[in-house]
Amino acid sequence: MIVQEMLAQEKAQSSTSVNQEVDLDELMDHPELEKLHADRIAALKKEAEKREALKRQGHGEYREISEGDFLGEVTGSEKVVCHFYHKEFYRCKVMDKHLKALASKHLDTKFIKLDAENAPFFVTKLAVKTLPCVLIFN
Repeated sequence: MIVQEMLAQEKAQSSTSVNQEVDLDELMDHPELEKLHADRIAALKKEAEKREALKRQGHGEYREISEGDFLGEVTGSEKVVCHFYHKEFYRCKVMDKHLKALASKHLDTKFIKLDAENAPFFVTKLAVKTLPCVLIFN
């Protein structure tokens, strides 16, 4: 008698799980779910295109620029981090290491460096007094 009750319970559970599977199959074909799926794929494609456009503008890498390129680089992007450095200063080399690591993680920000010796105009205009000096332009 106990065996029959256990078999009946197992049978009831298996029929419930079959009903749940049918419900999931019906949901997968639901037009609203398909629309959400299509919208998400479109959003991911748009995000990938934006990342590629930013990479073409020099985002995602840490590179050196000249004084003549400074205004174009800074005004060409929404967020820019600029490191004024001296090639012989140890602390500038440490800052380079950290900014290089950050550049690859933050694609929405452009990371550049400028040799302070070769950019006297901007060093004066931006009142750079000590090195390393990191300026953020937004």
